Amino acid sequence: MREKKAQKLKLSFLFLLIFCFSDARCSSRQNSLLFDTKVDNMMPLISPTGNPQPLYPLLAPSPLSPFTITNNTAPKLSGRCTLDFDAIDTMMSMTAIDCFTVFAPYLANVVCCPQFEATLVILIGQSSKKTKMLSLNSTLAKHCLSDYDQILMGQGANNSLQQICAIGPSNLTEASCPVKDVDGFEKMVNTSKILANCGKIDLVNECCKETCQNALMEAAKDLASVSYDFDAMGIRRPSGISNRVINDCKNIALRWLASKLEPVRAKEVLRGLATCNLNKVCPLVLPNVGPVARGCGDEISNQTSCCTAMEGYVSHLQKQSFLTNLQALNCAASLGKKLQKENITKDVYKLCHISLQDFSLQANGMQESGCLLPSLPSDATFDRYSGVSFLCDLNDHIPAPWPSMSHLPPSSCNKTIKIPALPAAASGQRGLYNDDVTFLLLCVMTFVLVTIL
Repeated sequence: MREKKAQKLKLSFLFLLIFCFSDARCSSRQNSLLFDTKVDNMMPLISPTGNPQPLYPLLAPSPLSPFTITNNTAPKLSGRCTLDFDAIDTMMSMTAIDCFTVFAPYLANVVCCPQFEATLVILIGQSSKKTKMLSLNSTLAKHCLSDYDQILMGQGANNSLQQICAIGPSNLTEASCPVKDVDGFEKMVNTSKILANCGKIDLVNECCKETCQNALMEAAKDLASVSYDFDAMGIRRPSGISNRVINDCKNIALRWLASKLEPVRAKEVLRGLATCNLNKVCPLVLPNVGPVARGCGDEISNQTSCCTAMEGYVSHLQKQSFLTNLQALNCAASLGKKLQKENITKDVYKLCHISLQDFSLQANGMQESGCLLPSLPSDATFDRYSGVSFLCDLNDHIPAPWPSMSHLPPSSCNKTIKIPALPAAASGQRGLYNDDVTFLLLCVMTFVLVTIL
């Protein structure tokens, strides 16, 4: 029975075009998509506290023709970039999949942009083995970033990644950091300490203990301290060092680290560090809560009016992007605080049955189909028969926690705070999870392209 229902779930997603993330892209197709059974009825009957086995995608049926994500056109390169793209060709292909055309805007903050930026860092770091430089000048930066984009687009990536990820040529330079060459870096910094603390990071504890992050920050401050003023006696004294200089020098330190590690290991470290930052915030734009405040006013005198307003508000959030489970918690806390400032003190999440997955992107045309990514999102995968896939932690409608008026917001690092039913990793799944969380369903949500433009 479970296998039969799992197959129904797969086949439903199989015919869900990835273009159906927005109403405009679906207008000509969604009338032909018939979903006779709701997602609830297709999912395995497993309690939220159970210990289910992960579901994996089936192969697409034979009538579906294989396709490739490449556009079969050779990238138009400048011929002036000195970076060694061949040194990380496998990683470039992975980045193209993570930032695949129509997926890129929706996976931007959790998968695409962290991978896009990490690949750039590794590219400069690996190339420094030959150039002995940890940055590019402004002219080379323009050529190399353009070539980088062209190569990725030739493998199916979105053509607006610089805009989506807010990356420009200046991100390839040293910016305001006074040290940019390998020799200068290694003279100024305790390199053995960086390798000891960052050569292999503990993905579970790094975000809380910040072992590698502290080592990198110490190195960045050492580099930034090269900027000295001289007093009247000719003795150098440290000038005020801005956070901008320190952050720019931290980028130099990351490139040096990437030059000392194998690309795969470097990517693991960089993506892990990026995850620490992205899971601290809510990336969603929270609109004005006025309509909800009016609908839920007078101590929620009209529950129907309140929940209608709340569902309408959440529906706007569901059009923005995919989230990790920790980001969803942050968004629930942020929205709850905004509502509390409007004198809404009752738990409207519980009243209106708002779950964590309600904050994430929803697949158009289906009900209750939100996807929360693991706290350490894995890369998307590509199969010429089943398409582009990525892992979702389907949280089984875990209720969104209403923020307490007297306590700190939920944190995976604060062991005294119980985060209710935070999705945990399935067997073998990588992730940053609290020890006290429950074990929930891990499912592969697969979207299949039936046509390639």
